Amino acid sequence: MESYEDDQEQKALEHKYDCLVFDIDDTLYPSSSGLSVHVTQNIQEYMIKKLGIEESKVPDMCASLYKYYGTTMAGLRAIGYKFDYDDFHSFVHGRLPYQKLRPDPVLRNILLNVPVRKIVLTNADKAHASRVLSRLELEDCFERIICFETLNEVDKGNVPVDGDDTQVFDIDEYTACPDANLVLPRTPVVCKPFEEAFEQVFKIASISPQKTLFFDDSIRNLQNGKRLGLHTVWVGSSHRTDGVDCALESIHNIKEALPELWEANDKSEGIKYSKKVAIETSVKA
Repeated sequence: MESYEDDQEQKALEHKYDCLVFDIDDTLYPSSSGLSVHVTQNIQEYMIKKLGIEESKVPDMCASLYKYYGTTMAGLRAIGYKFDYDDFHSFVHGRLPYQKLRPDPVLRNILLNVPVRKIVLTNADKAHASRVLSRLELEDCFERIICFETLNEVDKGNVPVDGDDTQVFDIDEYTACPDANLVLPRTPVVCKPFEEAFEQVFKIASISPQKTLFFDDSIRNLQNGKRLGLHTVWVGSSHRTDGVDCALESIHNIKEALPELWEANDKSEGIKYSKKVAIETSVKA
């Protein structure tokens, strides 16, 4: 019969976490790179040039769509705008100044030496994820990339939200005076921070949220992930808040803040990753 001491020793050898899930933008690289500013500018330009939205309305509209739908794209599709997903991503991400990103050998060394699974989870498309990881030279540090195409049926990008009706829901009017009797239209886009996205990720990657650390710069993503059982790490902040288990001013501070990730675990020895990361692009039920 196993003694109490033996049981405690065994537990001490076991990792508290067996998976790390990382957002990409403003998480694996600092917000000071300025890429997020260009993303915002490109989204607004897309709305004006491609969707014909009045320029003066765009900033407030973006804020409302982000608030209610997680991403501007998800919100635009919800309220009735029809566009191709690939065209949107190409316009928003395809013109980014990726040269602002530099290889990060420090982070690379940290990631390669953490003896647990590592996965990327981003709302962006696979092309953007690949470009960023390539610029940072982190392509082979992750077991899998879960991106926009993983969670969404991209071939439905041109399908109207509600049949052939091109009427657009007035999100600005709703925001100015929310009507309890008016129901916000649903979005066909699956993305963070919503439960459906996380649940799909858990299933696709065989993740146990209770044994997973989730790194993100978005407090809303973290808080919703926390409600679903994930342990959360807020990157880019040194202050903890509700829904945050740990706060890192820089992603480079992982080892100091979470030394338990490097504790001995025989089961973790021998984990190796291929030189080419697997990018998930298909929708899985």
